[in-house]
Amino acid sequence: MNNLQLKGNWNEVKGKLKKKYGELTDDDLAYSEGQADEFLGKLQKKLGKSKEELKSEIERL
Repeated sequence: MNNLQLKGNWNEVKGKLKKKYGELTDDDLAYSEGQADEFLGKLQKKLGKSKEELKSEIERL
């Protein structure tokens, strides 16, 4: 799971995640290409979900 496939506009995806999980901040959602594992790790700690669950959810947005 090295590549996180993001569909559409990242700003739109960020907005949907912030709406669903109000505790997420802009810093939590700072995604840099090539840093998918670090990004998912931060979300995993904050939301208590597995990386695979988060990856799947983000790709569905």
